[in-house]
Amino acid sequence: MEKELICISCKKKITNKAGSTKFPCPNCGKYEIVRCKHCREIVAKYECPLCHFVGPN
Repeated sequence: MEKELICISCKKKITNKAGSTKFPCPNCGKYEIVRCKHCREIVAKYECPLCHFVGPN
């Protein structure tokens, strides 16, 4: 069973939601950043829990 995906910005469940994305942290590449469509559209900030990179820049 696949783990539930949670948006790093708003903390909502987004598994299989259109417009959501996941990608490695642009700074350390060790943490998978998960973002929902809404947070992407409003350019909501997120912080990598491993290296404390804050995006989007």
